[in-house]
Amino acid sequence: MIHKGAIVLGALIGAAAGVLLAPEKGSVTRDKLKKEGKEIKDQITSDFTEVKEDLSKAAASGKEKFKQDLEDFASKSSYKTEQAISFLEKQLAILKEKNKTLQKTI
Repeated sequence: MIHKGAIVLGALIGAAAGVLLAPEKGSVTRDKLKKEGKEIKDQITSDFTEVKEDLSKAAASGKEKFKQDLEDFASKSSYKTEQAISFLEKQLAILKEKNKTLQKTI
C-alpha cells in the first residue's frame, strides 16, 4: 500500500523539477511554483483531514467494539453468577435436609 504522503512528496518533487527545468522567465516560474505550492498544500490539507476522519472512525469503531465486548462480558458474568447462586442454593437445600435429619436423630 502506497502512503499518501509518498504520493504528495513525489508530486511535489516532480512539479518542482518540471518548473525549475522549464525554460521560462523567472516571474512565470515563480507564479507556477506558487500555484503548485498552493495545490500541494491544499492536497496535504485534504489528505490530513481524510486521515483524521479515518482515525476518528476507527476510534469510534474501537469504542463501540469495546462497549459491546464489555456488555457481552457483563452478560456472561451475570449468567455465571446466576449459575453459582443456583448451585449454592441447591447445596444449601441439601445441607438443610441433612440438618433436619440430624435434628430428628438427636
